[in-house]
Amino acid sequence: MERRYLDCITNVAHVGHCHPDVVKAGSLQMAKLNINSRFLHDYIVQYAKKLSETLPEKLSNFYFVNSGSEANDLALQLAQRYTQHEDIIVLESAYHGHLNSLIDISPYKFKKLRPQKDWVHVVPIPDTYRGIYREDHPDPSSAYASEVKTVVDEIEKENRKVAAFFAESLPSVAGQIIPPAGYFQKVAKHIRNAGGLFVADEIQVGFGRVGKHFWAFQLQGEDFVPDIVTMGKPIGNGHPLACVATTKEIAGAFAATGVEYFNTFGGSPVSCAIGLAVLEVIEKEDLRGNATRVGTYMMNLFNEQKSKHPIIGDVRGVGLFIGVELVKDRQQRTPATEEAEYVVARLKKEFIVISNDGPDGNVLKIKPPMCFNMEDAQFIVEKVDSVFTEMEMNKMCTT
Repeated sequence: MERRYLDCITNVAHVGHCHPDVVKAGSLQMAKLNINSRFLHDYIVQYAKKLSETLPEKLSNFYFVNSGSEANDLALQLAQRYTQHEDIIVLESAYHGHLNSLIDISPYKFKKLRPQKDWVHVVPIPDTYRGIYREDHPDPSSAYASEVKTVVDEIEKENRKVAAFFAESLPSVAGQIIPPAGYFQKVAKHIRNAGGLFVADEIQVGFGRVGKHFWAFQLQGEDFVPDIVTMGKPIGNGHPLACVATTKEIAGAFAATGVEYFNTFGGSPVSCAIGLAVLEVIEKEDLRGNATRVGTYMMNLFNEQKSKHPIIGDVRGVGLFIGVELVKDRQQRTPATEEAEYVVARLKKEFIVISNDGPDGNVLKIKPPMCFNMEDAQFIVEKVDSVFTEMEMNKMCTT
């Protein structure tokens, strides 16, 4: 007998595990033709056109690759080539991939492996719950952006120049962080004044996960448009597909080097057929609307649990991107790391797959497939409630 699990964390199977429309599109094209990307085919044009309809008009040039790491590595090359600058600014606890070039710009990785490169600069993450500027600050977006300006000034004092600011539109491994509105606009102004570019990493959170918008960077407002957007994970619903979108000017500067960029499998007929199918399912099944409805419902349920269980310090999120931060005491906000690990392990025994993350490992991460429904949301919250109650009873017995 097959065992059923409730998946609360897979943002790769974006429209649902083995979605029949995606499986059909891939298998039909595989049976017809799959070839490397030197050969033009209709699907790559159709897919680029369909994808462009979800983005601001200026982001009109696309590079198709195989993984989020490849996408971010290419974005790094594009930024450094266009600006002719080297230095990169990233957020605390950022993760942008596992290639050597990306480990260098991922504090989440390099702090455990090797010294920080002199061309990489780390700024405070705009976390209004645990960061240096919190929810009681009158203007956290300006305060956090000023930290970026300080680093830009320091870079220029050293006779160096900024190539780009890299940021996940909603930092995930950092603990499901929701940057304050206006932060990206203010950072972009400082970066562009220094001759750099703004790279929005949508690999974890793009393709309608936030519900009200197709891309998480759009939460910042219509007046914000990145210079480069990277995509991965959900784009192919488990098929190895990723993409970099940028402007004609940036792509032109890259092409002007005379060094041809080529990716053997990126944008293959099968990959593009699958990518198109994913976009069609998102639209046909109103998965953005579902993310808003179910995500709002789940956030409300968790906030109700917050009034019941003191271990819940913060509930934050948008759409089907939710973080529940656990603390030992709410006033000090001491991370409840061991407790978070226990919850994850205990839920696994209930056949619920969830994870914990953040710098202290105390944030329960919820980023399920977009078909997650109201019953699923109620089920996970009820089980978490039971685990918290169990933990509180055990604590009372031991004291």
